[in-house]
Amino acid sequence: MQALVPADIRRLDAFFAAAKRVSIVVHTHPDGDALGSGAALLAYLRQVRGLDARLVLPDAAPASLDFLLPAEGVTDAAREPEAARDRISRSDLLVCLDMNAFTRAEALAASLQASAAPKVLIDHHLNPDRGAFDLVFSETEISSACELLYRVLLALPDVGAAGKLPLAVLDPLMAGMTTDTNNFANSVFPSTLQMASELLAAGVDRDALLDNLYHNYRENRFRAMGACLSERMHILPEGVAYVVLDRAFLQRFELREGETEGFVNLPLGIGAVRLTLLLREDEGHFRVSIRSKCGVSANRLAAAAFHGGGHECAAGGKLYFPQDIAEPALAEEYVAREAARFMRNEDSATE
Repeated sequence: MQALVPADIRRLDAFFAAAKRVSIVVHTHPDGDALGSGAALLAYLRQVRGLDARLVLPDAAPASLDFLLPAEGVTDAAREPEAARDRISRSDLLVCLDMNAFTRAEALAASLQASAAPKVLIDHHLNPDRGAFDLVFSETEISSACELLYRVLLALPDVGAAGKLPLAVLDPLMAGMTTDTNNFANSVFPSTLQMASELLAAGVDRDALLDNLYHNYRENRFRAMGACLSERMHILPEGVAYVVLDRAFLQRFELREGETEGFVNLPLGIGAVRLTLLLREDEGHFRVSIRSKCGVSANRLAAAAFHGGGHECAAGGKLYFPQDIAEPALAEEYVAREAARFMRNEDSATE
């Protein structure tokens, strides 16, 4: 990780000092890193700085991650769209986390763009839209938005060490970092392990967090996982595994938002598989998750075939119908063709 610029930290501290009403916004379909960073910054601003702060979610958090959110201070734009837009319009400071552009907030993008308030970005994805923000903290060589936010908070003059932050800040930071590294299986840097050590020393109960994160799923998830591997996983000669979960599959197992989280990583346990894709049908499109082993760019495939992007080995995008494919039933054919073509090009480029 690159060193933080002291002038940027001073400017952020000045923004917080001048603000009376702050809104924190994360990306749509929020995952553990988005919710963890959002909840942590919310707790810092409310409990440490005494500010009127609110976390505004573009849509609902998965039930499995609800424990990260406080009872007060959160607005779900899917349930309260007017309240969410009004909150953003009345805020005198906006902080966007775990998203590289307003478009990642989808339904809230127009409100963010229209706001005249100073805008701060804290993110770990490629290609941040720097022109849209007044202050940008962007780092890709880091595990998560939670880790970057942690470093930023420590650099503030009123903090300096993890022990000076309440557990309401530290717990969600540990949770978000844990989920975005797939429980320390990928995107782990020396700074990541240092942060984990510091959080444990400051009193974070990692065992309790792991119970909440991984030991509280419904039975449906595991039934669906088995069917996903036995019925829906296809492996191509090029070293690609892909899974398409259409609406019928999702309804069959009554799967809720977040209950397919991590499925895309499972085929990477197969030695011959170098790239995996998981498609989940949504309204008018499939959400696409892509993971890869070192040497294969998930990010390039996401950009080339799925209107997306992300990290080198973890990316995502969307496949629209009828724009990209005429109907959902053609998703498998499209994925197999584009993924195989991509892998052949990747292999020929390294020869």
